[in-house]
Parts: sequence; C-alpha cells; structure tokens
Amino acid sequence: MGTNQSDDRKTIWAIGGGKGGSGKSFITANLGICLSQLGVRVILIDADLGGANLHTLLGISPSSLSLSDFIQRRISNLQEALIPTAIPNLHLLTGSQDLLCAVEAKSVQRQKLLRSIKRLEGDYILVDLGAGNALSVLDFFLMSDGGILVVTPEPTAIENTYRFLKSAFYRRLRQSVSSYPVKNLIDAATDQKNEMGIHNPQELIAATRRISEEDALKMVHEIESFCPNLILNQVRTKKDIEIGFSVRSACKKYFGIHLHYLGYIVYDQEVNHSIRRRRPLMLENPRSRAAQCVLEISAKLADGQQMSFRLGGTSPEGSTPS
Repeated sequence: MGTNQSDDRKTIWAIGGGKGGSGKSFITANLGICLSQLGVRVILIDADLGGANLHTLLGISPSSLSLSDFIQRRISNLQEALIPTAIPNLHLLTGSQDLLCAVEAKSVQRQKLLRSIKRLEGDYILVDLGAGNALSVLDFFLMSDGGILVVTPEPTAIENTYRFLKSAFYRRLRQSVSSYPVKNLIDAATDQKNEMGIHNPQELIAATRRISEEDALKMVHEIESFCPNLILNQVRTKKDIEIGFSVRSACKKYFGIHLHYLGYIVYDQEVNHSIRRRRPLMLENPRSRAAQCVLEISAKLADGQQMSFRLGGTSPEGSTPS
C-alpha cells in the first residue's frame, strides 16, 4: 500500500474482542498515528458506543458532531462529522452512547452506517469497537477488510475472545446463505448442546448439504476466506507470547479458521503514563518498548494486505519481554 492508493481504494480494520479493558482504544489510536506518519490519510472511528474515549487518548475535546448525528439524520454525510487532530493526515469520528440502542435495534440503520463508513475519504480506516457480542459490534467487525482481535494473556480474556470469534464466525456464515432452513440450522449450531449433534463447522456443512448444496459451497468459501488477526496486549513473559500461537492453533482445529498472529505488545508503565497525560504513546515516548511493538505491528499492516491477511503466518516480532 502506501501513498499510491487511489481515492476509491481504502482499507478498513475493525479492532475488537470480547472483553473490555484489553487496550483496543490504545492500540487503535497509536496504530492510526503510525500509519498517518507514512503520509496516508487515516480515519479513526470510535464505535465503542458505550464508552467512547478515543478523543481522550488523542488529547482532544469531544466533537459537537458524531456518529449519532448521522444516525439521527442531523447530517447527511459522515464526512461532515470528521474532526482533525493535531497529527497530520489523522482524523477522528467520535461515537455516542445514545447511538447504541438506535443502531442495535434497527438493522436498516446499521447497514446504512456501514455503507457510509466505506464511502469515507481515507486510505486507512480504523474502527475501535466496543466489548461484547452485540450485533452492531459483530457487523462492524465483519464489514472490515480485516478484523483485529485484541486480547490480554488472562484466562477470562481468552475465553471471551473465543466467544466473540465464534459469534462473528457463525454470523458471517449466516449472512452468506440464502435458505432460511439453513439459517435456522446455523442458529441452532451456535448452541453446543443442540439436539442435532452439530459440534463443529464440518458437521454443520454436512448437515447443510442435505438442505442446499449451493449454501454448503458458500459456507466452505466463507470459512476459507475468514482470516482475522490477533494482537496480544500487555505481555509480560515469553510464556505469554506463546498464548497467541495456542489461540491460533485452537481456531484452526475447532473452527477451521486461519487466524493470523499479528504480533504482541509488551506491558509497559509508559502506556499508563501517556494515558494520564492525555497524549498518545507514539508522541509521548516513541522509543518506549510498547511503542516499538506498536510500530512493528503497523509496519506489517502498511506493508500490504498480503502480509496482514495471508493464511498461516510467521512468528510475530516485537520487543521481547524480560
């Protein structure tokens, strides 16, 4: 990629995960800064509708216009709600808590918002998602060119990440098929105790073939093309790093999903210091260990989708924890 991207070519990354407090907003803000420093247009979207705080991490005041104004039809174009930051090439689109119910309740509004995001004038769009498995969160994650899961090396965080990934995976399959009996079959398969005895995607596809061979082929394609990314945050030990490989292996074994272990970010007190100062780490202390990890991850993303979204993946690089 780089500065040669045309106006009609953009890349969207949705940054999410099942648990709050994993550092999604921190990573979104600082990845956006790294990419903007390459001279390309970057837009950050705060879609953490229950706790929008990207503006705080960037050290700017909340905007008078937000996603809510677009949903409520006070503005006709999302581009009008973009606010500049002090960082060249970086703009922010803020969220609003009162938007949550509106977007969640009405699928038509949700789809309109997703289409409008894709029409924004930027080269890279990073969407900071909220916690949980709400339909609005899953649809934001699935509409992107590459979903990025952020997880900390804690059992509860990992469990929530699996739950989020499973929900996104089955929603993607459901959206790909046209037969309502197959849609109902997918809904039933999300329950591990379902009466049909479907426990994995292979058994789901076999059951689908008995209803619609066409939909079964669509599902096979979706499984092969679903390649989310993983960032492990707040890594303290080398053993923590291995968790990323374990998650990747489990996704392949139980879902057939090709999860790319994009990299990790070491635990660093400088992160907390920068947040308290309301100044992004990449500007406050770009030579810190955590900042160097973010820089390496952003370099992988900027090198091209062929690295970021390829099948499999190599060992993630980063500042090795002591």
